[in-house]
Amino acid sequence: MHLYAATFLWISCLLPSQVDLLNNGLARTPPMGWLAWERFRCDIDCKDDPDNCISEKLFRTMGDLLVKEGYKDVGYEYVNIDDCWLTHSRNAKNQLEADPTRFPSGIKNLSSYIHNLGLKLGIYEDFGTKTCAGYPGILFQMDTDAQTFADWGVDMLKLDGCNVPTELMPYGYPAMGYYLNQTGRPIVYSCEWPAYQTKEPDYQAIAQSCNLWRNYDDIQDSWDSLKGIIDFYGDDKGNFSMFAGPGAWNDPDMLIIGNYGLSYDQQRVQMAMWAIMASPLLMGNDLRHIAPESKAILQNKNVIAINQDPMGKMGKRVIKNNDIQVWTRPVMPTGSYAFTIVNYGVYGTPAKLNYKLSDMGISGSKSYLITEVFDGSKIGVHTTSDVVTYSVNPTGVFMGKAVPQ
Repeated sequence: MHLYAATFLWISCLLPSQVDLLNNGLARTPPMGWLAWERFRCDIDCKDDPDNCISEKLFRTMGDLLVKEGYKDVGYEYVNIDDCWLTHSRNAKNQLEADPTRFPSGIKNLSSYIHNLGLKLGIYEDFGTKTCAGYPGILFQMDTDAQTFADWGVDMLKLDGCNVPTELMPYGYPAMGYYLNQTGRPIVYSCEWPAYQTKEPDYQAIAQSCNLWRNYDDIQDSWDSLKGIIDFYGDDKGNFSMFAGPGAWNDPDMLIIGNYGLSYDQQRVQMAMWAIMASPLLMGNDLRHIAPESKAILQNKNVIAINQDPMGKMGKRVIKNNDIQVWTRPVMPTGSYAFTIVNYGVYGTPAKLNYKLSDMGISGSKSYLITEVFDGSKIGVHTTSDVVTYSVNPTGVFMGKAVPQ
């Protein structure tokens, strides 16, 4: 306990006079890109699995594919390293170092390569003594490590929360944000702070300190995992949705579209819901091996436009009725709404669902033009009291937009 008591005193010395609110002007819309963890985990066996191990080769390849396959053109710009990139000890100057076998050119060289593609590089660390996989953490080295990341040209930091008491997080996470700002380099700051809290998180403090934050379990490659996240966000315990907005986003974790666990309709559900929830769009897949229909979902410009809407309002669940959920989100142009109708049911035929716009909390205009977002087709002009029938596939979604007329 002496170590942690000293840590508390050390971090406390930074507060409140030295730690400013993050306020870095970044992530005004939810960040978009690619992140290694979901698909590649902590594979460090480059001898027997050279194409899939955590290495500079993997990240260069994914950067190349973001550009070549059109992902960059629709907004995906970050190539993000997760855990297991480090050596198991710091160097003689007490600095972090990438594993020299798997990253022989170093992170700065990798960063330059990614930047030359017109993309940005993200990196992973942990607030504790060690990362979740057992590599060196940043505890007691925040200023040194923040400067190292800046010197390397890093554009985003994901800071995990393993191997540290949770009571230190309200001090340590803001402190790291302060040190990132002090470098003078714009670095988007992704925090795992609320995901580790055993009591209700202080979302106001989190939103003032982080650009995005994980607040639920890691996503797994399954429909059940996806539903669990949607339900958690729908329950909105602590009203965390109110703290989302330009520069500060709730992060329900990676897009698993293009992997193994979701059907075509379930992949549409994730894309639609991440758009409605104003969530970061960080793909956790293998861009070398992705079905055309999955790629089309990920690159759907209409859905991405909802996600990136400049108002930055997070959608909320307004109806929950057995297997059916309805969510709405205010979007531009002023007075418009995006909405989703999600069907958890597994019955072998689409559900025919009747709703008035007023049932969905959509009001303010006498009539609205309703379009289906994925394909842009027009449903028609309806008043808020008209009953409109929507067909929603089993474990599927209808995503609409209502624009005042």
